[in-house]
This record gives sequence, structure tokens and C-alpha cells, in this order.
Amino acid sequence: MSESSSLLNRMLDKVEKVGNKLPDPAVMFFGLLIIVWVFSFLLSGVQFDAVHPLTGENVEVTNLLSGAAMADFLANMVGTFMGFAPLGVVLVAMLGVGVAERSGFINVAIKLMLNVTPKLLLTPVLILIAIVSHTAVDAGYVLVIPLGGVIFYAAGRHPLAGIAAAFAGVSGGFSANFVPSAVDPLLQGFTESAAKILDPAIQLNPLNNYYFTAMSSIIVVAVGWYLTDRVIEPRLSKTPIDGDQEDMPALDDVTPRDRKAFYAGVLTMVVGLAALYFAATAENTPLADPTGELASFAAPLMQMIVPLIFLLFILPGIVHGYISGNFSNSQDVIGAMTKSMEGMAYYMVMAFFCALFIKAFGDSNLGILLSIKGATFLSSLELSGGVTMVGIIFLVAFINLFVGSASAKWALISPIFVPMLMQLGYSPDLTQAAYRVGDSTSNIITPLLPYFPLVVLYCQRYVKDTGIGSLVALMLPFTVSLLVLWSAFLIVYWMLGIPLGIQANYMYPAAG
Repeated sequence: MSESSSLLNRMLDKVEKVGNKLPDPAVMFFGLLIIVWVFSFLLSGVQFDAVHPLTGENVEVTNLLSGAAMADFLANMVGTFMGFAPLGVVLVAMLGVGVAERSGFINVAIKLMLNVTPKLLLTPVLILIAIVSHTAVDAGYVLVIPLGGVIFYAAGRHPLAGIAAAFAGVSGGFSANFVPSAVDPLLQGFTESAAKILDPAIQLNPLNNYYFTAMSSIIVVAVGWYLTDRVIEPRLSKTPIDGDQEDMPALDDVTPRDRKAFYAGVLTMVVGLAALYFAATAENTPLADPTGELASFAAPLMQMIVPLIFLLFILPGIVHGYISGNFSNSQDVIGAMTKSMEGMAYYMVMAFFCALFIKAFGDSNLGILLSIKGATFLSSLELSGGVTMVGIIFLVAFINLFVGSASAKWALISPIFVPMLMQLGYSPDLTQAAYRVGDSTSNIITPLLPYFPLVVLYCQRYVKDTGIGSLVALMLPFTVSLLVLWSAFLIVYWMLGIPLGIQANYMYPAAG
């Protein structure tokens, strides 16, 4: 082992050791909730001279320990928990995935995939699938990441390396995708609104970053491939797999009956997808929004993603289960769903405290204050365009450790950055591209990401003592590498003059 690799392993071991001394995630979120309460009380009377870019009003920290605030907190506690978005996504999707897994459908699919995928290409194929999963909003968190562990384990590789690779693709490369998604028009909407502060007549294309994000997929796959195979997996070689062997995927060959059952399940899925396609493309389809768009957040189709995942896994799972003989009656199907929920019990406990913390952090205005102050400080430095873009990337990556929502952060800081850089001659399209890089790279190392505890749970299936520090140490090389290389890629991409996206520009006003 080289000296540099040894130094890196020692650093990551230190991160893991320190991180694992943190309390259980549920206790940690409760502790953070207390901290937010205390700071909201201490800072509630302080004037920060921070103006909210959307309302124009001074931002003040709200005292969450006041009688009215505490009464509201307790009165809405159940609603806060039940309204925690990742909770419903995870539980509903896992009901369908649980049936597909317990029936054997997923395991057979993985074994057949391994038969046609060269071992050398297993990692990049997994990361590529993870990147494509962005199109289905948060589906990658409940589908691709756990499957990454199953696929690697079935291939005789360390399952935590598969989980890390998938997590890097799903979340670390969130803004790298060659398939347009609803995130594109969402961010473009905030960017255009911010640009209109300076130029009321400006119009931006919803796919103004499409070429850049598509090319970024290559960077994410390349970085993830190298780190997984050359850094992460060698380091995991000393980590024994001690999970519940009953839950591990079987490594036996696919029998003719299993193959027949699998093809029947796939046919069921194809028929379902065909029916969905015809329903979506029909004239006056009810799956589109009032303007006829299918990909907008207001479209019923986009709001049906999780139920569709449920159906597209439970139906093939049931068909496969009955034909393969793994299911003999309806009780077996319900048993598979029940078993999948048993594994979610710990996540629900963590989600309860996570939901309360995120709600309190938002209500206190501490996150808004942090975002505005950071953006204002960066703009006050009056740096050159290239340095400023890199500064935006690093600032957003830092803020992302505390404020996870991509749209919420951009809604806050775009009215500061976009007009500021327009005055320096840089386009809103370029500023948005820089934001997207920073927003992606630190997702995978912040325990405040709503899905982070779920990924810890996936790891514990194979290595029981996996903690927050273990996962942070596992993902830190991805964050650092992507932050540096993706930033450099944006600057080089800019210098070469390659179009950022459809009807996009680098300079403002646009040349010609």
C-alpha cells in the first residue's frame, strides 16, 4: 500500500472513530432540536441587518421557547411527523419493494444482470442507474441505494461499497443527469425570478443547464468508479460482514422455474408501463397539469411517482412469487409487506426526531439567516467571475450541510447572487450551474439529509455496528473529489465555450 493511501486510510479511520462517538442518530436529532431552541432564545432579540430577498423584510430569529411557540410545536407535533415527506416516500415504496424482494423477483433480476454485466463494469453501471433515478424524484433512495448493496454482495464484493457507489450517484451527483427531470424547471423558475430583479424582460429556458448536467454525468461516473474500486472497497476489506444472514440474497443459480417466474413478472411490469404511457400521452390526459405539462411538479403524474413505484414492484412481485412457488396464498404477500415494515421501525424512530428538528430549524429562521449572511459575505469580496463561481460552489456545499432542500436554498440566495453576477457580466444560466454543483456534492456527508439515517440502516443490514461516522468516512472521499473536480470541470467547460444548455449563455447581456 502506498504512503498516500495509508495516510488517507488513517484520516478516514479518524473521521469514522470520531463520528461514531456521536450519539445514536435519533438522540442526535433530539440534541440538535434542543440546541436550536436555545439559540433561538438567545438570538431572538438580536438585530442582524439581514434582509429577506423575497419579502424585503429584516430577518429576525424566532424564539421557539416562548409560550406561544411551544404550544404551537406541541399542538402540531403529530402533523409535523406525519407530514415529513421522506417518511411517506420510504414506507409506501418499501411496501411494494418488500414484496418484490421477498418473492425473489429482485434477486433473480440481479443474478441475471450479473450474468450479462462484466465484473469490471459493475460499478459504473450501478452509478449510471443511480444518476438516472433522479428522474423519479427520490426513488433512488429507496430503490437504487439498497440494491447497490445487494448487487455487490451477490457479486462477491463488499456490499457497503455498492451502497456507497449508489449513494454517490443518487445524492452526491444529484445535478448530474442526462435525462431531464422536474428539478430543471423548478430551479430555472427561481433563477428567472431573481434575474427579473435587474432585467424584467429576461426569459430563461427550463433546460438552460441540460448540456452541462448531461456531461457532468461522465464526471460523476468516472470519479465514483475510481473511488469505489480503488479507495473505498480496499479500505472495506478489513470490515467483516456480520449482518443477519437470513436477509442476505441467495447466491445459488437461477432455476428454470425462477426464470419463468421472472419473465412473467417482467411482462407484468412492461404491460403496466405501457398502460401508463398510453394514459399519459392520451388527449386531455388527467395526468398532466392544467397547461398540459407532464413533467411539472403540479402534474398528477409527478405526484404519483411513489404510488407508481409501489405498483410497478408489487404486481410483478406477486406474479413472480406465485409462479416461482415462493407465495402460495395472500397471507404470504401480506407477510412480505409486514416483514419489510419491520425493518423500517428504527427508521421511523429516527424520522420522528429528524422531522421535529427540521421543523424547528425552519421556524427559527436560523437557516435563512445563515444562507443570507453567507451569500452577502461572498458578494462583498468582489472577486473575479471564475473565483466567485467556485466560491458559490463551496458556500452552497457548506450551507447544504444545514439546509438540505435544493429549492429552499436557491429561493433564498438566488436573488442575491443572480443580479450581482449579472451586473458583473455573467449570465443567470452560469450562476445556476455553479449552484447545482455545490448543492449536490455535500449531500452525502450531512446527517441532516432526511435520507441519511435510512442509508445508515441499509449499511447496518450488512455491518451491524455501522454508525454516522462510518457512513461519513465512507462518503467523504466522494464529496471532496466531486467538489474539486466538478468545480474544475465547470470552469474548463466555461473556458471552452461549450453550451450550458438550451438557449443558455455565459455572459450577460448575451453576445449578438
